[in-house]
Amino acid sequence: MKKLDLLAATLLIVGGLNWGLVALAGFDLVAWIVGLEFGETNAVSRIVYALVGVSAVYAIGSLLATRRHPVEALSTAPASH
Repeated sequence: MKKLDLLAATLLIVGGLNWGLVALAGFDLVAWIVGLEFGETNAVSRIVYALVGVSAVYAIGSLLATRRHPVEALSTAPASH
């Protein structure tokens, strides 16, 4: 489960950076990475955008689960030294 959490967090960071760049600089990072111009999409970019969206839904579910079971979330947290 930790790997899935890391993957979701990474995709959310990519999505957040992309939207920040779109808003502040008019630059679409995902389009640029796949060789497109701002606002253009192809199958690869749509897959990236879909994965970011799925990651957001996963993160929402994780947050809601943590709020419902805070004691379980604490018991699975790594011990601090």
